[in-house]
Amino acid sequence: MSTPALELRGIVKRFGPVQALRGADFTLAAGEVHALLGENGAGKSTLMHVAYGLIRPDAGTIAVRGRPAFPRSPRDARRLGIGMVHQHFTSVPALSVAENIALAAGWPVRPKALQSRVLALMDRVGLAVKPETRAGALTVVAKQRLEILKALATDATILLLDEPTAVLPPSEADELLRIVREFARGGGSAVLITHKLEEALRAADTVTALRAGRVTLTGSAATQTRHSLTRAMIGDGEVAQSSRPRAPTGDPHTLVRCEMLDLSREDGRGLALRGASLAVAAGEVVGVAAVEGNGQRELLRAIAGLARPLRGRLEVVGPVAFIPEDRSTEGLIAELGLTENVVLGLGRAAAWVRGPRLDWTAARDRTAALIDQFGIRAPGPETPAGALSGGNQQKIVVARALELLPRVIVAENPTRGLDIQAAGEVWRRLGAAAADGGAVIVYSSDLDEILERADRTIVVAGGTVTPAPGDAGKAEVGAMMLGAPARGAP
Repeated sequence: MSTPALELRGIVKRFGPVQALRGADFTLAAGEVHALLGENGAGKSTLMHVAYGLIRPDAGTIAVRGRPAFPRSPRDARRLGIGMVHQHFTSVPALSVAENIALAAGWPVRPKALQSRVLALMDRVGLAVKPETRAGALTVVAKQRLEILKALATDATILLLDEPTAVLPPSEADELLRIVREFARGGGSAVLITHKLEEALRAADTVTALRAGRVTLTGSAATQTRHSLTRAMIGDGEVAQSSRPRAPTGDPHTLVRCEMLDLSREDGRGLALRGASLAVAAGEVVGVAAVEGNGQRELLRAIAGLARPLRGRLEVVGPVAFIPEDRSTEGLIAELGLTENVVLGLGRAAAWVRGPRLDWTAARDRTAALIDQFGIRAPGPETPAGALSGGNQQKIVVARALELLPRVIVAENPTRGLDIQAAGEVWRRLGAAAADGGAVIVYSSDLDEILERADRTIVVAGGTVTPAPGDAGKAEVGAMMLGAPARGAP
């Protein structure tokens, strides 16, 4: 039996009152792709952060290629051949792609030599991003590619990937997983943290599931099913379903109307959307399918009241709730407590606003109720938002958005980073809001999710909005996302 690439034994970690890991064991074999699964807050990212030197465990041992190791920092981990692709982008926006790669790998910044070295790396792994482009100007897809390039530039033989496909369209996700498989076939080893069970079953050799900081399953992916993985992650409880009454109980009139809408790009360089028309009635959940950078972001933010159209007609019946795509920069202030984040997000419309005063007791009580209702794993309403796992941060953003019973809900990737149970609960609540007479517009980078959960789908591609045929499958909608005409279109 070959020596494992990475071994973690009996890892224990506590954050104040939160027990994140309870004697967790994990073994990554040489040349394998190993999927790491679990509910939000189960300890997946914490376990890999221990391996990468970001977190010091309270107890346990680590071995890299059979030798005891104790990385005290990411620099130590990189010296051991461990690279990590984080759930949130870590590039410096003001630096170029090449400069970010050089910064991560410790390469000297000599422009011509650096560009050649970066291009050679891109060619080797099949990921292309313009080296001179400023990182802040990249699309989400390109930013994810850059994160992978930064990890590979350190000559990593072990890759730890935390939700690497969460924001990618199907074709890009498949390409990324292909690159990870090629990395493993070339002698590397990779850990794939994911909430997408089909992805784990398709891409991984081995799967490990965590529940409440303990390992509940480790085995060959070939012997597992979606049901067995779900049971290992959440126990024998039922997964929340998204089913809801299809006939709305509210008024069946149109709550969102866009006619011949022109929208500029966020950076002001040209049009993001041209002549777009869309109507969403009370009781509908409309899914938005699009490849990053095709105008869907500008459309959703215009409907949410965050951007002004250049031309055309836009009518939205308020109040409007907005769930932003990036919870870490737009949804929450990490240093503030959950109560403060809820108060800031809801503004003057909240019940605890009494003229010029705030009833903080009422705000804390209501935040505590939201923590309970949405199953948010937090010690209490005063917990800093940054202390929560990414999935639990997303839950508080969604809970806050639904708190004021909005007529229109605009959501960008609302289940990003959520486990199967939590994602089902979010969709159930969005469906309930529509059934109560609201209009829900949801963009998700997970096309399967859109096709399964939404009442109908629109495709945004090349700055235009096109309804998908009602019986369209994943392949057809995916082709439309890449610019193919709708079935029956002239």
